[in-house]
Amino acid sequence: MARKKILVTGGAGFIGSHLSEKLLEKGEEIFIIDNLSTGSLKNIRHFKKDKKFHFIKGSVLDERLIKNLIRKTDQVYHLAAAVGVRMILGKPLSSLLTNIRGTEIVLREAAKKKNKVLLVSSSEVCGKDERVPFKEEDDRTYGSVYNDRWVYAFSKAVDEFLGLAYWREKKLPVVIVRLFNVIGPRQSGRYGMVVPTFVRQAIEDKAITVFGDGKQTRCFADIEDVTGALIKLMKTKRAEGEVINLGADDEISINQLAKKVKNLTDSSSKIIYVPYKKAYPSGYEDFRRRVPDISKIKKLISYRPRVSLEDSIKKIIKYYQG
Repeated sequence: MARKKILVTGGAGFIGSHLSEKLLEKGEEIFIIDNLSTGSLKNIRHFKKDKKFHFIKGSVLDERLIKNLIRKTDQVYHLAAAVGVRMILGKPLSSLLTNIRGTEIVLREAAKKKNKVLLVSSSEVCGKDERVPFKEEDDRTYGSVYNDRWVYAFSKAVDEFLGLAYWREKKLPVVIVRLFNVIGPRQSGRYGMVVPTFVRQAIEDKAITVFGDGKQTRCFADIEDVTGALIKLMKTKRAEGEVINLGADDEISINQLAKKVKNLTDSSSKIIYVPYKKAYPSGYEDFRRRVPDISKIKKLISYRPRVSLEDSIKKIIKYYQG
């Protein structure tokens, strides 16, 4: 079987670097484009000796660059996006442009060559409805346009609409994957990601800071499970033209998560509570529960989360301890 040439946008980020690593291990030739705004060369430096690996520092907003890269490749995993609550609240305009215009450029150029695209979306598009589990086709409710908290959710929802429109009108093979709280080594806490933040705080015996009352719940999927599923979905014809939830469906409260991290690190850290109004700008809204319905992906690729939350946290601890 001929080696595929694959473009991974945002490939120096947490998820993109793990995905690229797995694709390289399978013998594929990988082209990564990343502007390093949230990605890091540290995440991909161990690829440099592999002749099948190519890194291009650049933006998905660079139309000529994207056009040239898509001409060279056969498939696109589109992960490039402004990520993290802190990033979005600080730079709403650049976040909107990257997430919407960047996606349209990738889809438009891919459509010219009919390169298959796997478009990564986010559970943020589910909005603030608390009826769980969230199905792919559920209605959703967002907050006010005056609240920048919702910029990311709106932009990723537009991405999904764009992907489906290119599938329907341009016959571009597109798979849209909606990720729910992915964790693992290389993930940074700089942009509001809770697990690496807790792990770093616990290792350094600093206070573990829980926002709000800590009763809000999340489901965490390990990066190994997620990247394996992304590759399978790219290969699955029946996934084209579909929006597909990907994550774990075991709930844990943020209180329980903080205690679990503290125990696994054998830390002397205290767990403290920080009101949202002190952590974020006025008007910030959080979700009480976020649980995916993963019945569709189970049917498509027989997906089952295999790595436990405890084992995933242990990997993150090992990564930060060096």
